[in-house]
Amino acid sequence: MAKGKILVVDDEKLLVKGIKFNLEQDGYAVVTAFDGEEAIRLAHDESIDLILLDLMLPKVDGFTVCRTIRSFSNVPIIMVTAKSEDIDKILGLEYGADDYITKPFGMMELLSRIKAVLRRCAPVKSRFVMGDVALDNEAHTVTVKGKAVELTYKEFELLRCLMENPGKVFTRDMLLERIWGYDFGGETRTVDVHVRTLRQKLEGADIVRTIRGVGYSARLEEDTDEEKIPT
Repeated sequence: MAKGKILVVDDEKLLVKGIKFNLEQDGYAVVTAFDGEEAIRLAHDESIDLILLDLMLPKVDGFTVCRTIRSFSNVPIIMVTAKSEDIDKILGLEYGADDYITKPFGMMELLSRIKAVLRRCAPVKSRFVMGDVALDNEAHTVTVKGKAVELTYKEFELLRCLMENPGKVFTRDMLLERIWGYDFGGETRTVDVHVRTLRQKLEGADIVRTIRGVGYSARLEEDTDEEKIPT
């Protein structure tokens, strides 16, 4: 199954061919357009997850294409330009682009930008339910069997990180980076302490799974064996 469908818009057919090949190798489905009119039509008619949009296009320029697409879609758009002037980048963002990349660019940089924009623009689920535990992102609340549980900000973020990614194993360092940030000067034991406190506050709700010697994950329905940190 493809990671998503990307519309590549550029009048340089050889460049489009190379980008299409590399994106497909990385697991994306790709559709292409070589002028602004075709780009607008495809963006309207196809189910597109991201648009890679060149600025200099025949028939309709990239700025107009971007503004037109924004009138009917919030699909992420990365503007591509051969110009390095800041004004072009600023205009692209003002017309609705989510990011920009300047030619010439390497495929590794392009793939990185695409992944970052897709991740940043992904819809955020507002509510997660796992067993007796319900977490509401918008209200910033957690309940166990319908009863409200008071968590600190870090405890809430830790629980949300795990519940958003059921079954995914996070090392202590990964959790430190996500929850506490790059500049945190503490030790990985901080994560263990927060997990222990979180388990106590969840009143025995069996959702945090310990992976011995690695880290933690939110348990899946089919998980039956669990190694817990002693409380």
